[in-house]
Amino acid sequence: MDPTQIPLRDLHLPAEIGWWPLAPGWWVIIAILAAGLCWLAYRAFLRWRAGRARRVALRQLAYVAAEYQSTGNASDLAIKLSELLRRAVLAYAPRAQVAGLTGRHWLVWLDCGLEEPVFADGPGQSIESLPYRVPAEDRESLRAEAEALIEAVRIRLQTPLTEGLA
Repeated sequence: MDPTQIPLRDLHLPAEIGWWPLAPGWWVIIAILAAGLCWLAYRAFLRWRAGRARRVALRQLAYVAAEYQSTGNASDLAIKLSELLRRAVLAYAPRAQVAGLTGRHWLVWLDCGLEEPVFADGPGQSIESLPYRVPAEDRESLRAEAEALIEAVRIRLQTPLTEGLA
């Protein structure tokens, strides 16, 4: 028999394995990643929702500060800031713990969790006395005191309350 006459063909390799459909292991990995992303999104949503009262209070602070800039009434400013602080803190802290605090106890409580005591021993002290002060001749010192009070309230509102406040 003549070898050139034999009907032989070249070897044919099978087609390459495609990437689709995915193996079951890949589906498990995709499911775990999807669940993890959903959990992270849910946690971010909870954190965003928990900070809503703080964002609203900071916007209200900006409004009160702008109103003070236009009117210059420091007494009215202190009253509005005191109300704003009380409402904002009641949104986070237990009512029984905070609602009855007045005077020095309130100022000390406001300093909880802050790096420096801005209310008990700082410019925030004026939140108690400023509403009852007669506009003095020294308007510059009154204006500086009001600006320092606004900054103290901003610091309190921007700093999250720590757990287990006493």
